[in-house]
Amino acid sequence: MEGESGKLIVRVLKESDCMRLVHMDEAISGRRRTAWYEGKIRRAMVESDVRISLGVEVDSVLVGAVMGSVHYGEFGQAEPVAILDTVLVDPAFSRRGIARAMLDQLLENLQGLRISRLRTEVAWDEFELLGFFGKMGFEPVPRLVLELDVDSARDIQDEEMTGVR
Repeated sequence: MEGESGKLIVRVLKESDCMRLVHMDEAISGRRRTAWYEGKIRRAMVESDVRISLGVEVDSVLVGAVMGSVHYGEFGQAEPVAILDTVLVDPAFSRRGIARAMLDQLLENLQGLRISRLRTEVAWDEFELLGFFGKMGFEPVPRLVLELDVDSARDIQDEEMTGVR
């Protein structure tokens, strides 16, 4: 970027970033999820053994964040894996290399920690995000994510017990 003004600074995310994350998310999703982000920040910054969450500042303003965690031995996998569960970029700063700068730094940090895998999930219809992850080298993995609607499961169990469908 030109001069010092507008320079991207990638840094560790801080607890004090919470409200800025809420505002960025609200600009993207239309929902104000303060309590959700307070919990997410607490888990990422306070309760996590390995902190991998990063932010990007432009002119001393947080304009992007990636959040995640490191899991050891989850789902039958022996190797540690980093899970990327949040990518936020302020819409006013989109397409300026912010997500790429955060991901590049995250990958460098993970290499230093000797963590060889980074996983994430994307909704099948989030084409822009899928395209970004594809450009970054992410690929589908031979794992199947399963989900169960709890209310439906109860109905099925009730039907099985009564024999009535």
